[in-house]
Parts: sequence; C-alpha cells; structure tokens
Amino acid sequence: MATSTTPALLRRLGLFSATALVISNMVGTGIFTSTGFLAGDLGEPWLVLGIWLVGAVIALAGALSYSELGVNFPASGGEYVYLTRAYGPTLGFMSGWVSFFAGFSAPVATAALAFSNYLGYFFPALRQENIWFRRTWGEIGIEAGGAQVAAAALIFVFTVLNLFGVEFIARIQNTLTSIKVLVMVAFIAFGLAIGHGDWSHLGQAAVRTSATPLAAQFALSLFWIYVGYSGWNAATYIAEELKRPERTLPMALTIGTVAVAVLYLLFNIVFIYAVPLEQMKGVLAIGSLTAQALFGPEGAAVFSALLAVSLMSTVNAMVTIGPRLYYAMAKNGAFVPSAGYVHPKWRTPVVAILFQGACAMLMTLVNFGNLMTYIGYLLNLFAMLAVASLLWLRRRPDWQKLPAVSFAFPLVPMLFVVPGVWLVIAGLRFAPLISAAAAATLVSGALVYRYWVLPKRRQAAEDPL
Repeated sequence: MATSTTPALLRRLGLFSATALVISNMVGTGIFTSTGFLAGDLGEPWLVLGIWLVGAVIALAGALSYSELGVNFPASGGEYVYLTRAYGPTLGFMSGWVSFFAGFSAPVATAALAFSNYLGYFFPALRQENIWFRRTWGEIGIEAGGAQVAAAALIFVFTVLNLFGVEFIARIQNTLTSIKVLVMVAFIAFGLAIGHGDWSHLGQAAVRTSATPLAAQFALSLFWIYVGYSGWNAATYIAEELKRPERTLPMALTIGTVAVAVLYLLFNIVFIYAVPLEQMKGVLAIGSLTAQALFGPEGAAVFSALLAVSLMSTVNAMVTIGPRLYYAMAKNGAFVPSAGYVHPKWRTPVVAILFQGACAMLMTLVNFGNLMTYIGYLLNLFAMLAVASLLWLRRRPDWQKLPAVSFAFPLVPMLFVVPGVWLVIAGLRFAPLISAAAAATLVSGALVYRYWVLPKRRQAAEDPL
C-alpha cells in the first residue's frame, strides 16, 4: 500500500534532452585531455587519429546494443538493470557498485580536474603541475593543490543544483550542451579556416615516451579512448524519465554517439594541424596549447574559457545521471535504502545525489592518469558483459529486435565484446597496480552484497511486513 503514496520519477524528458545528456556525458574529459598523452604513447599521427576512429566504431556498436537492451528493459539503471536480468542479482549489484566509483564519481572528478587545468590558463595555481602535495606508490599516486580545490568546488555547486528537480537541471544542461557543441564546431571551423597551422604536422612522428610494445600500448591507450567515448549509454540511466522510451532511447543513443564521433575525429585533426605531436606530448590542457598556436594568446584565452565552460556541462551531466542508477538499485534493495528516497517536491533522489558528490570530491585527490585508466578498465568490463548478454537474451520469444543489431548478427555486439576482452587482458599484463585497484573494487562490491545486501533481502522475503 505504501508504494502508492511514494513519490516516483516522472516521464518529462524528450529526445532533445536525452540526446543532450548523451552528448554532454561523452564530450569532455577524454577529448580535452587525452591527445597529449596519446602523442607520447603512440608517436604517430595516423595512430592517434586511428585510435579515435576505432573508439568510435566500438562506441557505436555499444550504443546500438544498449538501444536494444533498453527497449526491452525500459527502466532506469543502465548496466545494473541489464546485468541483473541477464546474470542475476549478484553481478547486477556489483555493476552498480562499480558504477558508483568508476562509472560516475571518478569521471566527475576527472572532468572537474580538467576544468581546473583549463582555468589554469588564467590562474596558473590551478594547473595540475602546480600542486602542493604528491605521494606515489609505484604507478599509483595522490595529489593535492589548487586544481583539486577548484574541482571539488565545481562538483559541490552542481551537486547542490541537481537537488532542485530534473526539469530545472535539464534546462541548465541543454544550455551548457548547446554552448559545448557550438564551441567545438567553432574551434574546428575557425581552426581550419583562419588558424595558423600546418598540414605537414600530420606526417611528423614523435619520439615515444612509453617503453611498452606498440600493440600492447594501443590496447592500454584504448582505456583513455573508452573514457573519452563513455557516456554513449547515458540515456539508459534515465529511462524512467523519458517520454516514449521505446523510441526516444535508441534515437538518443545513436544520434548522440555518431555526432560525438564526428566531432572527435575533426577535433583531433585540428589539434595535429595546429601543433606537431612532439610539442603536445604529456600536455593535459591540449585545447589551450593548440588554440594558442592557431589563434595567438587572445584566441587561446577565449577558447580556454569556453572549453572550461564545456567541461562544466560534462560534470553536470554525470552528476545528473549517476544518482538515477543508485535510486534504481535502492528500489530493489541493492543499495543504501536512503538512496531510493525521492524528495516529494523536487522529485529528485537527493540522498543519492549527495552520496555521489561527496565521493567525487574525494576522488579529485587521485592522480589524473590513474583515474582515467581505472575508469576505462572497469567500465569496459561491465559494458562488455552487458552487450554479451544479447547473445542469449535474443533467443527469448518476446524479445524486441532492432534491425541495426539484427544485421549480420552477432557482428554488432562482437565489435564491442572482442576489443573489450583484449583490453582486459592488456590491463592485467601491463597495468597490474591499476588492475589490482579495479579488482579491489570488485571484491569489495561482492563482499558488501554477500554480507550486507543479501541478508537484508532474505530477511525482507521472510518478513514482508
């Protein structure tokens, strides 16, 4: 009886808002930070452009596969819903547990740190290199400085704003997304039309900074690319708030992913046109560096500010989406019960929003590169398992099949699964400490489910009153 009076999420979001969330959740940290690191790791312009193209194909295959999963399971929660239906509650819970840390809190932290570095063009104290404190253990490290303070402040602001209703924050998100896309289009158009670049840069290699064999490094670098494209599944987390989800969800995922893939490839062409790989090696705020080469100091100032605003959009998108997953888990008794609380006036999962904000602010202390690899490793693992479930879920007689996924089946899901397996193996071999951190997250999730969630579920089943 109580459920009839419990506030619920409302179907208020249309195709534009859903697509805006996908684009905002994808465009941000990866494209604005990764190319400088790829330059040193891969050393060849064609490999840098090629890895973004490979990432686009993988992301589109994932988006199409998730579209079919979302049409058949139109509930908020993304991987948590799909993996629970396909593999059972244990793996479903673990995917949600991982998403709390690697799916949203850590990506919010990296986007906020990237925001700080672009502001560092104006305030050098906010740059990542000007930290106050650093401690490392092998390849893992923690850091504190002006960048972390600014990043935590940005997360706090958007966490608070997200408390006041999905329509309110959607208006902010739509505005920020429009600015982001316009900035990227303007950067590409003006960079190629009037920018002071040189097409010969596309033929100039750089001295590699990585000693890892090139094939293995390509796989490791795909973790960064995976983070750059992560977000193609964003609309699945708000399925319960979409109007006509059976139509809106596939269109939002596909349109958003294709649009971002085109922008990414053009953006990287402009980057290399502006600056040869040798000069961009290890640069985090790659947009500021290339804008200065293309347009001079004044143009660099304008685009640094606009790219910082664009990263605000990324932070806000993930702050919005993540708590809907924890809400879905809490409704099923698979997360802290208070995460399922919906404010009666604002109709938002306020406790879940606050939990995520606190975790993301704490994670700004972790080394940026460590966060990116950690995110890519775990997101790849669970998304790969979700897409692989199509191989047997499609045998159900009542399963709704999308034509795009049916074409040459299982080609589309395998385009996602096979590279995912390759990434897991490469991570275990060449990034053991990051892999160990990922494993610790998985083990902690399994323990929480075994000793906390499962007993509560059994108790609820024995005593439903």
